[in-house]
Amino acid sequence: MISAVLAFAATLLERFIGYPRPVLNAVGHPVMWMGKLIEVLENNANNPALSPARRRRNGFAMLAILVAVTAFVSLSIIVVLRDIPFGWAIEIFLASTLIAQKELGQAVKSVAEGLRENLTQGRHAVAHIVGRDPEQLDADGVARAAVESLAENTSDGIIAPILYLLLFGLPGVAIYKAINTADSMVGHKNERFMDFGFASAKLDDFANFIPARLTAGIFALTAYFTPDMDGKAAWRSALRDAKLHRSPNAGWPEAAMAGALGVKLGGARDYDGETVDLAIMGEGKDFLEPDDISRALKLYALSLTATLGVLFVLALMFG
Repeated sequence: MISAVLAFAATLLERFIGYPRPVLNAVGHPVMWMGKLIEVLENNANNPALSPARRRRNGFAMLAILVAVTAFVSLSIIVVLRDIPFGWAIEIFLASTLIAQKELGQAVKSVAEGLRENLTQGRHAVAHIVGRDPEQLDADGVARAAVESLAENTSDGIIAPILYLLLFGLPGVAIYKAINTADSMVGHKNERFMDFGFASAKLDDFANFIPARLTAGIFALTAYFTPDMDGKAAWRSALRDAKLHRSPNAGWPEAAMAGALGVKLGGARDYDGETVDLAIMGEGKDFLEPDDISRALKLYALSLTATLGVLFVLALMFG
């Protein structure tokens, strides 16, 4: 199948249908399978008794095995699907499972709804989408965490998978998700993963370099045509503040989101009892509330619609 048509069809399917719960309950999810392989490899290769250099080499080997297995399986699936009736429909479905529009939107919406009920409900909902300690968050912290997570995950959970699907088809998006999953599991700068997760973290940074900046541009352009948002401020914040983030990529969509909404994101937060003080992005209101989450979701939805429109045009041109 032509990648442009595949990308459009898979994005459209996932946008409105998502990953069926019965399928999830029956066989799990492709990211879960990737995660299980990473877990098995990490348990066998990341021995604390090994030297840092050896653990780093093992981390490279783990990543190579993960990418190789993912490439082999995805390419094999394509070969099989070409020889069966309606194989193209199965390929669309499989590609759609590696995009996370519907799930991300619902998760962030749950934070807004919970926070409108009370702080406890808001903390409970936000714990599903962020790694920071929710019990240390006040109402502003919960809302801020939800908006930041929405911005960052739009890039690595949606725009990046769509881009790699568009460029390289099913193997491209599958390999990207494997790299991103590895980074989320072992790419941490702590004693356990500092060396073993080095390769995963660096490759993920490389893979997300263009998608993060593309996401910022999509937010800014969408905000420019949305009456209650500021597209110019979105791009200005991205150019000025993104480089202040400790991640080379996450700052771009977060800063653009902050500028578009007219809020400040970033600042101090707690991870596993450790306080991390991040730079402030944006120049607007300091205190976020549920309505700001809803405005962020509006920008998110409009940005996804714009992205879908571009994919439709590309599918017509190259399909």
